[in-house]
Amino acid sequence: MLHEPSARGRDHDVVELAEMSALTDSDLYTRGAETMLAAWEEYARGAADAAVRRLPGVTAGVFPCGPERAFYNNALLERDLGAAERADAVEAMEAAYAAGGVKRFAAWVHESDAPMRGDLEQRGYTLQETTRAMGMALDDIRLPRPEIELAPADWSEYLRASRFPPGLLAGADPARFHVLVAPLDGQNVAVALAFDHGSDCGIYNVGTLEHARRRGLGTALTTIALHDARDRGCETASVQSTEMAEGVYAAAGFRDLGRFLEYGPPGAIVAG
Repeated sequence: MLHEPSARGRDHDVVELAEMSALTDSDLYTRGAETMLAAWEEYARGAADAAVRRLPGVTAGVFPCGPERAFYNNALLERDLGAAERADAVEAMEAAYAAGGVKRFAAWVHESDAPMRGDLEQRGYTLQETTRAMGMALDDIRLPRPEIELAPADWSEYLRASRFPPGLLAGADPARFHVLVAPLDGQNVAVALAFDHGSDCGIYNVGTLEHARRRGLGTALTTIALHDARDRGCETASVQSTEMAEGVYAAAGFRDLGRFLEYGPPGAIVAG
C-alpha cells in the first residue's frame, strides 16, 4: 500500500527546494570550483608523476609528463585575497611548477578579481584564453530529457571520439566518471563527461566532431547529463564554457557566473 508522505516529510522537501532555489551565484561558483579541482585531482591519479597542490591562495595542477602536460597544467587562484596573500599565492604557484619542471601553465583568475589580474600583469603574465563559469540548481533544468541513440559508455571510445592523444590519462579510473557518447551514421561523433563531487556534478569536454555539428547533439548530451545527475542525487551542476557553447548551456538552465581569465607566465603559452 502506498502512503502519502507525512506533513513533516513534506515540510522537509519544501525546505530543501527553497534552499536550492536560494543558491546565490557565489554559492554556485564555489561549488563548481571545488568540483573542478576535485576532477583535476582525479586526472592526476591517472597521470604519471602528476599532483594537485592545494596551497594557500591557489590550487595548482602539476602534470610534468606525457600527453597530460599539454592539457592540465592549470592553477586556480582564490578571489578577494589581500595584497600579501596574493603575492604569496602567485609565488607558491610558480614554485610548484618550477619544482615539477613545468614552464608553461595557465593561472586562472575570476574576472571580478581586478587586484589579482593587476598583480599578474605587473609580473609579465599575459591573457591567453577565457572560459565562462556557469552553474545551476538541477531543479531548474529547462529542457526535457531527449530521446536520442547513445553508444556504449566506453572510456577508450570517449578518448578517441574526443580526439585526445593516445595514452592520455591511461591510469584514470573510468568508474569515477560518467561518459556519454552519441553516434551518427555508425560513427561516434559527440561526447560528454560528467564528474560528481559532493552534491555538484561537473560537466566537461562536451564536444561534437565538426561534420556532425548543428544537429543538437551537444545540447542533447548536456541535457541527458543533467537529468542523469539529478537522478543520481546531485543538486547542482557546473560547467566551464567556451564562448561558442554558452547559448547551449544557458538554454539548459545554467546561470552566468563570470569568466575565468587564463594567464600565461612571461614568455610562455598557456599549456605544454
